[in-house]
Amino acid sequence: MYTALYRTKRPETFDEILGQEHIVKILHNQLLSGTVSHAYLFCGTRGTGKTTTARILAKGVNCLSDGEKPCGQCANCQAIRDGSFMDVVEIDAASNNGVENVRELRESVKYPPAVGRKKVYIIDEVHMLSTGAFNALLKTLEEPPEHVMFILATTEPQKLPATILSRCMRLDFRRVPHNVIADDMRAICRERGVELTDDAARLLAGCADGSVRDGLSILDQVLAGGDKLIDRDKVLEYVGTTGEEFFLELTELVSRKKTAEAMVLLNGVLLEGKDVRQIMKDWVAHYRGLLISKFVRDAGDMLNMSAENLQKLAEQSRQISLEEIDYAVSRLSRTINEARWSTNPRVLLELAIVAISMGGEREAAPPKRQPRPVRTQAAPAAAQTPAAEEAAPQAGPAALEEKNAAEGKGEYERLWHRIFEEGEGSTGSFNLIRSGTTLEAITGDSFIVEACSSFTRRYVEQKKAQLEKLMEEQTGKKLHLICRLREERQEVQEAAKTAEELAREASSLLGIDVDIE
Repeated sequence: MYTALYRTKRPETFDEILGQEHIVKILHNQLLSGTVSHAYLFCGTRGTGKTTTARILAKGVNCLSDGEKPCGQCANCQAIRDGSFMDVVEIDAASNNGVENVRELRESVKYPPAVGRKKVYIIDEVHMLSTGAFNALLKTLEEPPEHVMFILATTEPQKLPATILSRCMRLDFRRVPHNVIADDMRAICRERGVELTDDAARLLAGCADGSVRDGLSILDQVLAGGDKLIDRDKVLEYVGTTGEEFFLELTELVSRKKTAEAMVLLNGVLLEGKDVRQIMKDWVAHYRGLLISKFVRDAGDMLNMSAENLQKLAEQSRQISLEEIDYAVSRLSRTINEARWSTNPRVLLELAIVAISMGGEREAAPPKRQPRPVRTQAAPAAAQTPAAEEAAPQAGPAALEEKNAAEGKGEYERLWHRIFEEGEGSTGSFNLIRSGTTLEAITGDSFIVEACSSFTRRYVEQKKAQLEKLMEEQTGKKLHLICRLREERQEVQEAAKTAEELAREASSLLGIDVDIE
């Protein structure tokens, strides 16, 4: 049976570990001086070598060699490699996270090692232990028997109690640099008689995102194609990512406001089976590259791409303003958040393309409030002529409402946006409210929300308490929610306009002022 690369290429000694020189130096020195700790905490993202380093350390304290430890050749080292060494116990905390599991561990700790010098317990994903399990582990972890060592591994150290953290020697694993992963991939391909181009190696390392295991899994997928020459295009074909050329062209089209061409280009890559959510993330990364290229002369170390694409990126960054980049990143980031709840994220990306092409015209701030005219004593109201009064009629209720709405629209939009940013982690129906409502006004003790449909209005009523709480957090006042349909406001405005027209007609016929109450 075929064995995956990430298993066959697992390091067996400290010299083979990639990208963790600071940790290797500490552990190697402790083994030489005989000052190994009784408890370690290995922290870091997935695929950076936490469990592998734990096994190598377990070999080191049980190695039979008189020289370099671990040697990887003695009976104990080989038994630990094969998983048959009785004194090295690996525990998956995700499936053994109860108090009874820790009690069994505490009982087994009392017995001395059967074969080796030390009994080593490797607890993977230790943050998954329950609160009771952590409490049961505390005393044993603080003062274990002389022959016992604990190695805890986790991707989320912030979830561990402080009492556990204070009892362990913490070592933080870093993301492995792209060039280190790329060099390792080239060496693996040479062993198999496969030529891996530099561009392809950099792209594979970029997809790995600092995780050696992820990189080896992707390389395994590419090698399964049986090609003797693997270039960048082959990697894009097998892995399913979209090349930098696509994002250069897409960004060029939206910058030149060629919306139709941009949407046709997107349709083409989606027909090839590309993932729409991944396209959103990669497009944000492209705009990040444009931003960095504006300020960093030699951005090769910060951006994982070929020299040719770096030059194209630098040229494009000179043509696009910082404001365009800012708006595009903000718009795409909001689209990515909304896509988490959407059953059709493609529509959201297409809307984002339209919005970026328009340059945010729909979201532009409203015009500044015009100052009210000041009436001087030289021209009192009583001295105005009928013609002047007819040219500047007094605003009725509907006109005043429209004027206030126009003046405060920008502020209300920003406030409404902040409210949904705070409530982003809510349910999918909350996102439906966000896209189907607008904040129209805030009165003394209430705020008015308009819904586009009766369906959305029902959802607003269901989330009334939550929306009122979020509004109170933003404004500092407890306000009551009033939800209405847009058709209702339009009917009120039309009725008010009709009444004003009747009043003006009556005034002209009768020669007197007619007020509507």
